[in-house]
Amino acid sequence: MLEAILLTVITAATPLVIAALGELVTERSGVLNLGVEGMMIMGAVVAFVATQTTGSPYIGVVAGITAGAAFSLLFGFLTLTLVANQVATGLALTILGLGLSGQIGESYVGQPGIKLQPINIPILGDIPFLGPLLFRQDLIFYLSIALVIGIHWFLFRSRTGLKMRAIGDNHSSAHALGINVIRTRYLAVMFGGACSGLAGAQLSLVYTPQWVENMAAGRGWIALALVVFASWRPLRVLAGGYLFGAVTIGQLHAQAFGIGIPSQFLSALPYVATIVVLIIISHNRRTTLINTPASLGKPFVPER
Repeated sequence: MLEAILLTVITAATPLVIAALGELVTERSGVLNLGVEGMMIMGAVVAFVATQTTGSPYIGVVAGITAGAAFSLLFGFLTLTLVANQVATGLALTILGLGLSGQIGESYVGQPGIKLQPINIPILGDIPFLGPLLFRQDLIFYLSIALVIGIHWFLFRSRTGLKMRAIGDNHSSAHALGINVIRTRYLAVMFGGACSGLAGAQLSLVYTPQWVENMAAGRGWIALALVVFASWRPLRVLAGGYLFGAVTIGQLHAQAFGIGIPSQFLSALPYVATIVVLIIISHNRRTTLINTPASLGKPFVPER
């Protein structure tokens, strides 16, 4: 029973971790993209359609990543090239993604999907309890762990990561030192979009292998809160993602066990937890201000 619950927690947490990691990189470059929900849902529908068309969920994963990255380019063009307001553009991107995904996936509603099958690592997969949890998972789970390690190394151990953090902290000083601010931010935005697309692909190919309109169900907003919760640090994103995943699954099991709490409250529990966490974080403003990229959300125009 415990093993089954933990397996569902891992499945629920994986898209949150991946989307939050992508947004973390984007925000570390000084760009605030509130369009995570829109990019996730576009990744989900494109991944599902590509899988149904080709019969290969791996092609679906690539298609979802591509869709998220392409959608993020629209945000990048509007905010980095045309210097549009980042908050308004991100919200518009989410609304556009929700509407466009519904249109694209209209004829696929109700169709049984092709699930991305787990990868069984020989010998390790046979270990009692830990084997199914860690060594018999799908490709996207392993990618999420690799992303945590890779992004942590990139941000705090690589020269390029140091430059990107410098841009996020003070884009004018970084520009004066010869760092290409706009190009770096474009790459960060595209990476964030690709991660959101991958998270969306996980929803339609692993979590629930089918297409349901608005199946992201607010996970993009939870991922945004998770970045703040983690203080813009990848390892904390992993811990926070699994915490939120446990809350999400916990409310489903509570309903299954018939606990005498209104189902509406249990369904709202993940979002209530998000609000509570943000309130707690807001009390420790010193830590938040130290870790927040100083140029976050501020436009950059070299000529000015």
